Amino acid sequence: MNTLSSRAAAGEASQDSDAFLRQAAEYRPELLAHCYRMLGSVQDAEDLVQETYLRAWRGYGGFEGRSSLRYWLYRIATSACLTALQHSSRRFVPAGLGAASDDATAALNPTGEEYPWVQPMPDTAADPAAVVAERGSVRLALIVALQQLPPRQRAVLILRDVLAWHAAEVADLLDTSPAAVNSALQRARAQLQQVAATEDEVTDSLDDRGRALVDRFAKAFEDADVDALARLLRDDVRLEMPPDPLWFEGRDVVLRFLAERVFPVAGEQRLLGVTTNDGQPALATYWRGTDGRFHPHALQVLTLRGDRVGRILAFRDTGYFPSFGLPGSLDPGTAPAPSWLR
Repeated sequence: MNTLSSRAAAGEASQDSDAFLRQAAEYRPELLAHCYRMLGSVQDAEDLVQETYLRAWRGYGGFEGRSSLRYWLYRIATSACLTALQHSSRRFVPAGLGAASDDATAALNPTGEEYPWVQPMPDTAADPAAVVAERGSVRLALIVALQQLPPRQRAVLILRDVLAWHAAEVADLLDTSPAAVNSALQRARAQLQQVAATEDEVTDSLDDRGRALVDRFAKAFEDADVDALARLLRDDVRLEMPPDPLWFEGRDVVLRFLAERVFPVAGEQRLLGVTTNDGQPALATYWRGTDGRFHPHALQVLTLRGDRVGRILAFRDTGYFPSFGLPGSLDPGTAPAPSWLR
């Protein structure tokens, strides 16, 4: 091949790659959601989406349009997720590690052991239609439940029930038979039904009534008002606080823990309302420091059940704050009661 022909071929290849990148970019949000459902980690999902695009870009010359671009990207992403899950197949929340404690004075992590925790996912799209997925498919309770499935069952259930793919399509993607896909789907549905909350137990969206409940909860929390909190919590409320594995269940023990071990230490607090995992309410908690400013402490993800708070999953990892667009500190003049971030 002469020099001109080589340059022309290189130019065409470059144009093809540019066209691929433009076409593939529109699928990034749904691929991120897919990898997050599989892995339970936003950070890992972002890494594998990046890996998916790198693999696809390198292999685009052999793609030849034998399937849709979307299907091809899902094949690569699912394969990458399954490979990653060979080494670490499950993430946890504290309730998945053992029974609840009824001792509000117990050490939160007596052994100092570290666990791979499920992570909350920021709501980044203003328009829910920007992510092609069924509503509720990235809710935290579902992500936690999915982690209890074997990786291939997890993939089958997501592809069949969330993305509504046909059994033959899933079988082709996973290099198995439709019968094997249907069998795996039955097993996955049965196990998920045992561990996942039923839809009628959980408020699906943060409507005006739910927002008012969260506002009252935040005000009571800021005021360290145990009596007010008692009126807002369910009898069977759970409190979990990753990275500590100890957790509590029941209004009395949760209130004792807050009254004896959180409020005396926290002093003044300020809370900001945000949403996570497709509309689930969360409260970014800031504690006043020695400099007078309020500094990040935890992200409390709330599960609302009827007119009460049924679960508090307090992620005590301030590294989540930037991804939620939360400020690094709050001015001492910040008014109490949560200002909702839009």
